[in-house]
Amino acid sequence: MLAQRFGLSRFERDVLLLCAALELDTRIAPLCARAQDDPSRPYPTFALALTLFDDPAWDVLSPERPLRHWRFLEINQPGAQPLVTSALRADERIVSFIKGLSYLDDRLTPLLLAVEPPDGETELPPSQAGVVREIQHRLETAEPGRRPPVFQLVGPDAPSKRLVAWHAASSLGLRLFRLPVELLPTQVADLETLARLTQRESALSPFALYLDAQEVEKTAPAEGGAPPLGRFLTSTSGLFFVATQDVRPGLGETSVALDVAKPTPTEQRAAWTAALGDAAGDLPLELASQFSLDLGSLRRIARAALAEPHAAGELRDRLWSGALAGTRPRLEGLAQRLDPRATWDDLVLPERQSDLLHQIAAQVRLRGRVYDDWGFGAKRNRGLGISVLFAGESGTGKTMAAEVLASDLRLSLYRIDLSTVVSKYIGETEKNLRRLFDAAEDGGAILFFDEADALFGKRSEVKDSHDRYANIEVNYLLQRIESYGGLAILATNLKDHLDSAFVRRLRFIVDFPAHGEAERREIWKRIFPPETRTEGLSLDRLARLGLNGGAINNVAMNAAFLAAEKDEPVTMPHILAAARTELQKLGRPINEADFRWTAPKPAEVPS
Repeated sequence: MLAQRFGLSRFERDVLLLCAALELDTRIAPLCARAQDDPSRPYPTFALALTLFDDPAWDVLSPERPLRHWRFLEINQPGAQPLVTSALRADERIVSFIKGLSYLDDRLTPLLLAVEPPDGETELPPSQAGVVREIQHRLETAEPGRRPPVFQLVGPDAPSKRLVAWHAASSLGLRLFRLPVELLPTQVADLETLARLTQRESALSPFALYLDAQEVEKTAPAEGGAPPLGRFLTSTSGLFFVATQDVRPGLGETSVALDVAKPTPTEQRAAWTAALGDAAGDLPLELASQFSLDLGSLRRIARAALAEPHAAGELRDRLWSGALAGTRPRLEGLAQRLDPRATWDDLVLPERQSDLLHQIAAQVRLRGRVYDDWGFGAKRNRGLGISVLFAGESGTGKTMAAEVLASDLRLSLYRIDLSTVVSKYIGETEKNLRRLFDAAEDGGAILFFDEADALFGKRSEVKDSHDRYANIEVNYLLQRIESYGGLAILATNLKDHLDSAFVRRLRFIVDFPAHGEAERREIWKRIFPPETRTEGLSLDRLARLGLNGGAINNVAMNAAFLAAEKDEPVTMPHILAAARTELQKLGRPINEADFRWTAPKPAEVPS
């Protein structure tokens, strides 16, 4: 088998058998010493083989011939000792193969990981099964004798890509092993050795290789300037899948890029229905509308939720919590996760603004029905996300409104950290934004861009390279916000500073006006928690203080601390003292008469 698979001549096969015999029969070593008339040489050498066997060939010593090229033999050549008299030893993996033992070479074991379907799940949705058929067709129509194409599996969904590769390999009777690209050596000699051992192992026990470049944006160049991945692929042959976010150049002329996405919303809905069985009800539509999951994760969530007895409401909560955890985006360093606690009862807005927020919540909740059941998603692939602008002065309730939506929809809320997103280096801002949007695409998250004018500002006239790259950043943002499939909320105090092309792409614009006296009275009425003791508060008097909701919150908090220090209920003097401090902080003029308080007589205290 070795001679056939690796093209060994009869003489090369005999040399290999001689070296293997030393590992199989203890009588061989003394015979080698006797044949070479040297008791200190109880081992095979090329010189001994040239003497023993018929039709000897000197080219067996060449590094290009199979014995040395495929590392079948280990040569111990100390100092200036001639090659022909140096000790030969058969490679351990080759000896084991001759014995009939099949296992993965222990030099590859730390690098290659077997790929198996999660929890034995082998079913593919139709959209992904089509990718497997395309791979099979490419292999069947490949020219005989040529390398098979390198299949680049493109997209952010790693589990789906592994499952597609596993199905394609299994259809050919091959095992599948995964090799993270970051483990490829950067030294040329080490890379060549790995390539040969990998190809040798594939010939001994056929398998396909899944090169995982999912998390590697740019691999370090090897000696000579060639990236390790490209050099590895050109140094070996076999069936290779390269998992990557984007198409990577330099992977060979026959490289084929295939997009692998998560199952479509319709496929996920069908999968939820099958996984939940009689308990499905309307849950598949709700879950498929808000979350984008691979089938393995979807089924694990369903099994965990169904594992214990439950009521209908409890099942929904379990499924929703599991889906939220399963789609929690990796936004480390780019966004802050907020814990939304505000509800509709906490939000004080005019009727028009309140109606718009309820419309936004309804569109997020019902997008599965409109996009999938009613066909809107089949006619367009952009503009399906819901982008919203909250515009208004500081403290008018923009952040609270975002929290209310997140709380009502039971979605995670992430406030974007502009200091880590915006970079002075060319291209870095786009890269950060791409990471941000890609991580949030699976659903379950609301992106909240505070001070959005810093990111989505007007494009300027190009006077130098800095202007040109600044405009490129804005153009990129416009494209990503339009293609983003979730809910993105942008808040700004400077609506007029936003780019007009961006404003046209927004689904909703909610203007948050400065609070009037009626709104301020309502805010004061709701601002103190039920556990806070208050006494003798005049809501009408407090409403006349020209403060927005954010400032009112600060005043209420400071007044509570003033009262707690004296261990007494919150009263008007506490609030007015805190209000004076807040107005001074804001640089507003103060009329001391407005902060004098005389408690009304008991009969005048309003009920």
